[in-house]
Amino acid sequence: MAVDLAAAGYALFVWWFSTAVIILLDNLPRRTFRWSMAAGSILFAVSLWRLAASANDTSLAGTYAAFTYAIIAWGWQEMSFFMGIVTGPRRTGARPHPTLGERFRDGVAACLYHELAIVVTAAVIVAVTWHAPNQAGTWTFMALWVMRQSAKLNVFLGVRNLGERFVPIHLQYLLTYMAKRPMNALMPFSITLGTIATVLFAQRAGGAAPVQAAAYTFLVTILALAVLEHWMLVLPLPFERLWSWVLNLRRPRLTISPQPQFQALSGSSE
Repeated sequence: MAVDLAAAGYALFVWWFSTAVIILLDNLPRRTFRWSMAAGSILFAVSLWRLAASANDTSLAGTYAAFTYAIIAWGWQEMSFFMGIVTGPRRTGARPHPTLGERFRDGVAACLYHELAIVVTAAVIVAVTWHAPNQAGTWTFMALWVMRQSAKLNVFLGVRNLGERFVPIHLQYLLTYMAKRPMNALMPFSITLGTIATVLFAQRAGGAAPVQAAAYTFLVTILALAVLEHWMLVLPLPFERLWSWVLNLRRPRLTISPQPQFQALSGSSE
């Protein structure tokens, strides 16, 4: 139990702190991006190298290390995207009055390079940890990838809270690919499947040896946080206050509205 609580607490702190750092760096003046990306890319390369090494470390420290390196590798994906460095070939907002298919295709084009970077990174992580006894890093990265794809699809289909304050000034055009609705048909399935996966892995953690229990606990915590983030998209609660100390450091911005023709669902409007 002590191992599980320590692993969960560590995962919570790393999630909250790394998110705050990325928000802060991505909203600094653009002249700082080259230095942030240089430092971040070095950490990214080191994380992949150390993931390969920690994959063969079956100690508790090795499990913590693998989890941490996976978070760093994922953080580079997020930072490079929100800095506008690794996004996609389309750098403008949605066309006027697009069909759902047009908005989806243009939205994919707006983040295509980012998605490909994640695919390549995932392939590298799988390759360097293949058949290794410590898969905590691989599980963590894959869980983050799957749940983030789910969140992106839900934001595209329509949610109550688009998180406009988290979008940097230079990426405000991305808001035009999002829809504002109280709910969409995919969200209940996303939350339900995410919750089931969380419970199943939690059951495995409960009966595992300390090292395996820590690995499962990291995965359970990441999945539970991802499910919570899905709830954040639809519940009328000020979840952004978790990072308000970072958001308040930024300059005021002009927010671009999401596609107006997608703002209502079943006769309801925001």
